[in-house]
Amino acid sequence: MNVHARISKEWRRRMIFMFLMLFGSGVWFLSDGYYAWPAEAKRHVVFKEMADKLIAEGQAKEAKDPAVVRAWEKYAKEQKLPVKVPKERTAGDLAGQRWPGWIFFISSLVFATWVAWNHKLSVRADGDMITGASGQKVNFDSIVEIDRRKWADKGIAYAIYEDGGKRRRLTLDDHKFLGCEAIILEADRRIAARAAATEAAPSESS
Repeated sequence: MNVHARISKEWRRRMIFMFLMLFGSGVWFLSDGYYAWPAEAKRHVVFKEMADKLIAEGQAKEAKDPAVVRAWEKYAKEQKLPVKVPKERTAGDLAGQRWPGWIFFISSLVFATWVAWNHKLSVRADGDMITGASGQKVNFDSIVEIDRRKWADKGIAYAIYEDGGKRRRLTLDDHKFLGCEAIILEADRRIAARAAATEAAPSESS
């Protein structure tokens, strides 16, 4: 047979979704850590000075006093700033956003590289020989069993074959490499044909 199982569209969509999650999380954390939160920290300095002044003048008892909030909202509208009362953002707070951001961002680039590299892989069946994604070469006639325990949930089957007196396995992932099912069915056909030939042999000899 001649089958060339390449990366499936479904697997590619899943990887793109995962990349976007990692990349988006990185951008979100970095944006807060380098832009949004530092800007809020500067606004908080102004807000605190305003609150301290109103408290000192006896117009408010604490920073959360409605008089302070109203004063801030008026000032923010005049300066075209967010009217929401700014929070204090310490150096530790900023680092707590920047570190995860860089981790997510770098992870997304490493992940994208890994996905691109996987697109160079495939599973082939040429005549009697199967070449796995890792370059593993297996003859159809050496396959003695197909393990389908993960087939229903993940679309993965394992071709159990004999090599040098030992049993080994070849991964056939139809979810990732579309076309592996045809290879599995051909292996099944050959296993069944050999079993039928073995059963028929004694009766023929008798």
